[in-house]
Amino acid sequence: MNSTEACIALNMLPTMGPVRLRKLLEVFRQPERVLTARRDELRRIEGIGNEVAEQILNWESIVDLGAELKRISDFGASVITQESPRYPKSLREIHSPPIVLYVWGEVQERDQHAIGIIGSRRTTHYGTESAKKLSYQLAYAGLTVISGLARGIDTAAHQGALAAKGRTIAVIGSGLSRLYPPENAALAEKIRTGNGAILSEFSMEIEPDRQTFPMRNRIISGWSQGILIVEAGLNSGALITASQAIEQGRSVYAVPGHINAPSAMGSNRLIQQGAKLVMDASDILDDLQILLPESKPIAAATRPLPELSESERSVYDAIEASETAIDAIAARCNLPSPTVSSVLLRLELKRLVKQLPGKYFVKLG
Repeated sequence: MNSTEACIALNMLPTMGPVRLRKLLEVFRQPERVLTARRDELRRIEGIGNEVAEQILNWESIVDLGAELKRISDFGASVITQESPRYPKSLREIHSPPIVLYVWGEVQERDQHAIGIIGSRRTTHYGTESAKKLSYQLAYAGLTVISGLARGIDTAAHQGALAAKGRTIAVIGSGLSRLYPPENAALAEKIRTGNGAILSEFSMEIEPDRQTFPMRNRIISGWSQGILIVEAGLNSGALITASQAIEQGRSVYAVPGHINAPSAMGSNRLIQQGAKLVMDASDILDDLQILLPESKPIAAATRPLPELSESERSVYDAIEASETAIDAIAARCNLPSPTVSSVLLRLELKRLVKQLPGKYFVKLG
């Protein structure tokens, strides 16, 4: 048994965690020796009670290491420990760094320079487009975008990084063979085939639950130089991640939202409490300049406009950055409502605007 295999076995024990393993390794030095230690040796270590000692002594009846190694191999994944040069340096610094990281894809040296982008699963169009725009810009500038592959803001963050042909890492709250949410399987596949990796600290077949997601979040914040909350309600799990980031000494950023939108109340409150307000990727890059490798200039996250007629340009310019009602558009461009409706349809066909419920319109990046 090698050191990595011993760490996989220890990680699968129900009562073993990063802090306990650290105490054990201070005495036994190597994870293989922990698994062969005597009861009296184990009991002398602070924090190792009868239950933990019994699990270590009987680990072979609790853990099927051979089956787990086969699952890892069949899936095409790999496992790294804190001794691996691929293990993120910043993650080693947190109070409870993961014992192992299951990796599906590739972790590169440049992934050390990372920004976490998170937010609500139930997001608005404004939140989704903001996450895509900012992750595009940050990935293009050379930062790796880290998120949790969840619905909503996480999904948009990964998509924006991929659109920029940048790097992105998805840290999930389940085992790799229990990918969640299942509808993001195609996105996960796209990430791992050359653009990043899917990571988990959980053994292959662990199902997601209320405990695994907060555990996952400390990895996102611990790996990153800073955390950007794009859109979050008052009870959003993203706020827990922001608190973890502060405890870990990371920077916290937030995108301002509409003051009456429940989906933005948590992120707006973070700004009140001292998070840096972000309107553009340069707001983050200015803070992190000293940490960044030599990078390309920020690219705009919008494509060039096609040639527009005078009325099309007038209607397009009348749409604000947020959702804009059709009556407000007509009033700004001083055109009859039927003309505005016709022009908006043409702009939709050109994929420059999108209609939302209630006759509201937004620009598309």
